[in-house]
Amino acid sequence: MTQNTAKALDTGATFDQGSIADLSARLAVTAREKIGRIEAVTGRTRILALNALIEAARAGDAGRGFAVVANEVRSISMEVEQLALSLRTELSDQISALETGSRRLLEHANETRLIDLSLNAIELIDRNLYERSCDVRWWATDAAMVDAVTQPTAERLRHASRRLGVILNAYTVYLDIWLCDMDGRVIANGRPERYSTSDVSVAGEPWFMDACRTTSGDDFVCADVARAPALKNKPVATYATAVREGAENRGKPLGVLAIHFDWEPQAQTIVENLRFEPGERERSRALLLDRNGRVIAASDRQGLLSEYITLRQDGEAQGAYRNDRGEMVGYALTPGYETYRGMGWFGAIIQKPPEKAKP
Repeated sequence: MTQNTAKALDTGATFDQGSIADLSARLAVTAREKIGRIEAVTGRTRILALNALIEAARAGDAGRGFAVVANEVRSISMEVEQLALSLRTELSDQISALETGSRRLLEHANETRLIDLSLNAIELIDRNLYERSCDVRWWATDAAMVDAVTQPTAERLRHASRRLGVILNAYTVYLDIWLCDMDGRVIANGRPERYSTSDVSVAGEPWFMDACRTTSGDDFVCADVARAPALKNKPVATYATAVREGAENRGKPLGVLAIHFDWEPQAQTIVENLRFEPGERERSRALLLDRNGRVIAASDRQGLLSEYITLRQDGEAQGAYRNDRGEMVGYALTPGYETYRGMGWFGAIIQKPPEKAKP
């Protein structure tokens, strides 16, 4: 019996799902044991009654009274045996129903927990990325950026690069920030000593083309997580917006500012630090998935940007189910955060049953 069950029995406290399951299992063992002992006693009683009848027959007339008693004892033992058999059947059915109910209760509680953990993971990244969307729109109005794309002289570009370096020193979650002209050339970046961008063109990047088409300073573009060759092939989440004439909200686009969020360490912190119960973490895989089911973060650090997982959504934004391997899968679609609508990403947990946690 677990400590939770013992405590509930001693204090009259409300049982939780674990203690109910434990109690039902203990009850089944106790019932089988006690009924087995009753059946053993009735078996011995029948044997004694039979021996008594044999001895009464040998005694003739003198044993007739004793024979009546022996017959009555045998009759009572048979009645008790029938009662024990009936009790075994009834208790077996009721205990089975209790065990089934407690298992379903535990299953439902675990499903709810995995959904909550999945939602927690995707909400945390959403809040983080909402800040990124604010950063790029704010920094695109910086006078150094506007001046550099308006008149890209060597001095203005150096000043813009220094300004971007100052920003990066304060915001350590970024690998680099790029200032691009309308032809897609990177004309300034914040870490030129680390990342050379002199020959980098982003003209064919979807995020660049979409940023050029934004209609106001309130708009921004967020790209899928991808490895950036110019940033030593590290995974980044790129956010971009247009740098506008006069830093006006409706000003003409003169260039594009792109901030490259250092994806892996930030995302790994989230999936590796979810609040699992003791003994639960080693059999649980926490994931962030993009809208195509691609793994963009995994607590076991496997399959990053290469593995795809198809969730059984059935049209639901969140839910739980058992997959073909008997693992419990919980998932939740990004709800977005304030003005950040999210990108159709999912938080997900894949959890092995306790008995399958170790090979």
